[in-house]
Amino acid sequence: MYHVWDDNPMVKEFWGKFPVGKATAWFFYTHGSPYAHMIHLFKYHGRKKLAFALGQLMASEIKPTRFFEGIDCIVPIPLHKAKERQRGYNQSEWIARGIAADTGLIVINDAVERAMPTITQTRKTAKERFENMKGVFKAKKYNVLKGKHVLLVDDVMTTSATLTACADAIKEVDGIRFSILTLALSSQ
Repeated sequence: MYHVWDDNPMVKEFWGKFPVGKATAWFFYTHGSPYAHMIHLFKYHGRKKLAFALGQLMASEIKPTRFFEGIDCIVPIPLHKAKERQRGYNQSEWIARGIAADTGLIVINDAVERAMPTITQTRKTAKERFENMKGVFKAKKYNVLKGKHVLLVDDVMTTSATLTACADAIKEVDGIRFSILTLALSSQ
């Protein structure tokens, strides 16, 4: 979606939070839409292969715009270990695997961890979402990300609170640069 815009509103969403080179979402999230239904299927009904396929399709569509040029690796937004055990997988990781299958980029799953569980963001205001995410992520492997241009990947972005909190955990890594890719962009 925004990968073809010169004046990208999604990049602007991160101004003043952390520096972002590129940012885009593949589609707008609208409750009741077929896209919302697909996200619901892979997020809550075990359809991890659907997350992979959507990641691969998104990358295939975006790749001709040169969005992935200069990016070194993909870091999917981690789930807390208890949530991942409950769900059986991390949906952002499966989206990232699909992107990697099309782009050849490597996925780094263990550089950041979700150190604290959080309650759902679904019914929270923007301010509450940012408060809910403070200190949630912890860097595990600084050296792996040193000097890298990292593509943070998540399923849906609403307020940027989750992506910002993840970037905050690793933004002190020497020479790190960020770009953002989500399947969907939602308005609150």
